Amino acid sequence: MTTPDSKTLREYDRTYVWHPFTQMRDWEAEDPIVIERGEGSYLIDTDGNRYLDGVASIWTNVHGHCRAEINEALKQQIDRLEHSTLLGLASDRSAILAKRLVEIAPPGLRKVFYSDNGSTAVEIAIKMAFQYHRHKQGSATAKTKFITFRNAYHGDTIGAVSVGGIDLFHGVFRPLLFPTIQAPSPYCYRCESGGTGDENCKRFCLQELERLMETHREETAGLVIEPVMQCAGGMVLQPPGFVKKVRELCDRHGILMIADEVAVGFGRTGSLFACEREGVTPDLMALSKGLTAGYLPLAATLATQEIYDAFLGEYHELKTFFHGHTFTGNPIACAAALASLDLFEQDRLLETLVPKITYLEKRFRTLAQLDHVGNTRQAGMIGGIELVLDKETKTPYPWEERVGVRVCSEARQHGLFLRPLGNVIVVFPPLSVSLEELGYLMDGIEESIRKVTEQ
Repeated sequence: MTTPDSKTLREYDRTYVWHPFTQMRDWEAEDPIVIERGEGSYLIDTDGNRYLDGVASIWTNVHGHCRAEINEALKQQIDRLEHSTLLGLASDRSAILAKRLVEIAPPGLRKVFYSDNGSTAVEIAIKMAFQYHRHKQGSATAKTKFITFRNAYHGDTIGAVSVGGIDLFHGVFRPLLFPTIQAPSPYCYRCESGGTGDENCKRFCLQELERLMETHREETAGLVIEPVMQCAGGMVLQPPGFVKKVRELCDRHGILMIADEVAVGFGRTGSLFACEREGVTPDLMALSKGLTAGYLPLAATLATQEIYDAFLGEYHELKTFFHGHTFTGNPIACAAALASLDLFEQDRLLETLVPKITYLEKRFRTLAQLDHVGNTRQAGMIGGIELVLDKETKTPYPWEERVGVRVCSEARQHGLFLRPLGNVIVVFPPLSVSLEELGYLMDGIEESIRKVTEQ
């Protein structure tokens, strides 16, 4: 089949495609970039223009685009088997991958339940936690609610939206959702208690969380947290020790801890999993995005042996976890994930991140001095730059000024692809990005911020 030219492809897109998280009236007035291939840290459009992928294709890419080793693993798997169900059958790739995931996961996570994206991985964890308490305490148990954090995002299916806390994304769907118990977000730059420093913010959030747990412990099945950083909420960094204290509070009050590591897992924060930074093992952990290095949809929900054992029983007891997806444990996706895990070892990837993280720390400190940068936040290879109209008062730019969008649009003139979160510029490159490329990325971001905010 002959591929149409760029102009025709843009017209096809405007005519037929409905894009996610996009105001389509604005989109239809633009000439979108049409990507046709990738190479290392770069995306290449149909006109041959190259853009450094500053958001890792929405937080998924690990080893760069079109990595030969993963490509070869996919080709070999396609020639062997494209898909077979896990309903009544086992699969070689899914079995091997499950073993590998348990071996590298925080200690105590022993079982792997597959699905195909982050939202479903979180929903599975929610359903497991809910059903676990019913099996342990009977169908009359009061433990049916979940503690969530304001400013949280855990996906876009109804259950995942229910445990989210961003009104911009979730407010319109409120009538469809189950109620949750919301705890304050440790957004230290804009502390709910009016605090000005990390320690004050941390203290307030944890005290309020503890109060909520004491009040609702008898009705709370689980707590859902994106450890270390709330990504879609604006790259909101949690103070050191926060995750560890949350684990302690969950243990004290008999509440299951669900860690959403969909975005922060697989090396993003400098450790393989974000929970490891504070020596924490959650009861349930959701994984996706970097699991296949950005190649294919695949997700996994990891559970402790105790949770798994609660679902064991006689056939007639109906303790089965009645949940599944057509492409659960797809062998091609599992092959990509296995090849990615091999590359973590082969490239000693976590070790190579150390100088890059140090470099980012330095650049973020410099960016924080700009007149319209209110706050910079970083955890490993994740960063956020919050732009403000007035630095002294922390006054945000009005939504209608689209400052984040304008900065990202300007960045394209510097050969970068970025995607903002409102007034927050996201820095989230492939982990394989070189120091030279990282410098190119940060130079372009700084120039773009200056161009838009200082004119």
